[in-house]
Amino acid sequence: LVWKDIACSGAVGQDCPPSNLLSFNTIWKFNFPDLIFDLFNTITMELHEAKDKFIQAWGAFGSQWGINRSMAQVHALLLISPEALSTEDVMEQLNISRGNANMNLRALIDWHLVDRILKTGERREFFQAEKDVWKIATHITRERKKRELEPMVRLLGELKQTSGTTNETKAFKQMAHDLHDLTSRIDAVLERSTRSDVQWFLKAASTLLR
Repeated sequence: LVWKDIACSGAVGQDCPPSNLLSFNTIWKFNFPDLIFDLFNTITMELHEAKDKFIQAWGAFGSQWGINRSMAQVHALLLISPEALSTEDVMEQLNISRGNANMNLRALIDWHLVDRILKTGERREFFQAEKDVWKIATHITRERKKRELEPMVRLLGELKQTSGTTNETKAFKQMAHDLHDLTSRIDAVLERSTRSDVQWFLKAASTLLR
C-alpha cells in the first residue's frame, strides 16, 4: 500500500481531498500499535512452539546417549534459557514434581552439563547449562566412556585370562582378546579426543570419513 492508500478514507488509489485525510495520530492510534502487537504475539507463539519442539526432541534424543527422557528435557530447558533457572522454574515450565526436578538436576551436575549458581540475596539455588556445544559433546563422550566403555574393557581384560586348553576355551579367549584390543583402542581414541581441542577432533573425524 502507498501512503495515500493508508491515509485516505476515500477510495483506494484515488487522490484524497484534504477533508478526507486522516491525521498521523489517528493512523498511529488505530493501525501501527495493533500491527506491532499482532506481530509480537505471532513471534512469541512461534518461539514458544519452537522451544517446546526442541525440548521434546532433545528428550527423545537423550535416551540415545544414555540418559532418561525427563533428564534430557530438563537439560534442554536449561540449554535454551538465557538466564539461570531455579528448581521452581524447572518444575513450572516442564510440569514435573520437585523430586523429579531435583533428581535430574543433580544428575546433570554429575554429568558436568549443568552448574549450580548462587545469586546474592537469593536463598534459592539456580542452575545454568553449559552452552558451548563442543564442551557439551566432550562431557557426554567422557561420561559415556566412563559408564559404558571402561567397564567393558575391564571385563574383557578379565575374560581373556580364562584358564583352559580346550578348543572351545581357546576360541572364547581369542574372541575376548580381540574385543579387548578393539575396545581398548576405541577407549584410547576417546580419551585423547576428550582432552584435545576442537581442531584435533575435526581432523580426526575428517580422517575417519575419508
